Amino acid sequence: MKNTLKVQRAIKDLTQDDLAKEMGVSRQTINSIEKGRYVPSTVLALKLSAIFGISVNEFFTLEDDD
Repeated sequence: MKNTLKVQRAIKDLTQDDLAKEMGVSRQTINSIEKGRYVPSTVLALKLSAIFGISVNEFFTLEDDD
């Protein structure tokens, strides 16, 4: 699954640590999501949507092998 988290974070000038604290997760979780190693739960995806003011579909895109 592809995502735009790193781009969205840069637009808001947030570090991984800043975002992690706001979401109540570790910086490593944010890093893993950005690198596509971890697919977030529905709750985390909805939190991202609320924080950045964009839809979950704007964050995440399914790939052929998903």
